Amino acid sequence: MAKGTAYGQFCPVALAAGVVAERWTPLVLRELLAGSVRFNQLQRGLPRMSSALLSRRLKELEFAGIVTREKEGRTWTYQLTPSGRELAPVVEGMGAWAQRWLRHEMVADENLDPDLFMWDLSRSVAPELIPAGRYVVQFEFPNMPAARRRYWLMFADGAAEVCVRDPGHEVALYVTAHLRVLVQISLGHVKLGEVLDSGDLRVDGTPAEVAQFRRWLPLSPFAVAA
Repeated sequence: MAKGTAYGQFCPVALAAGVVAERWTPLVLRELLAGSVRFNQLQRGLPRMSSALLSRRLKELEFAGIVTREKEGRTWTYQLTPSGRELAPVVEGMGAWAQRWLRHEMVADENLDPDLFMWDLSRSVAPELIPAGRYVVQFEFPNMPAARRRYWLMFADGAAEVCVRDPGHEVALYVTAHLRVLVQISLGHVKLGEVLDSGDLRVDGTPAEVAQFRRWLPLSPFAVAA
């Protein structure tokens, strides 16, 4: 196993921190635990992390025996080893702690990233809750810069895809809200019904589509700690 950062202490916490507490490493672990296995999937969950640093952290985790890398076709896939999977309660504990003590900082403007929100949403929706066939939902965040204001979530064949340009298919549902509102819903800080009633979230579609949206909009795994 890698030595990591040398704290010069025999304390188990110091030794573990030297391996898994480097900048961005806990977030790389979060993405791997969430099911990302390809480099581009990890990048989508870590949009502000450079490719070079992500590559370095993956190599460090591989050297530490936490991650394995395997060739699959023309690309590499990354999987957690038993040692890596055993870190799940550590990552979950960090998230639960932040829910209790850093709630307001989570939704500070500098932490609101529509790319990350849409990526999380696309991999969290239960496919069986989505109507059959191609199904497109348009999300609009009026507070975001023009280039990051509108996204399309397209479901087809049990898979979800985030589009940053209009995919050209009929939109079934239009969702409009400040990104902070949707993040607060996802984190369990506010209830969906309350936000819809207040008008802070607007959902335009048939009554059936709106009712369906109430069922399929997922909560973060950390919402239970809210």
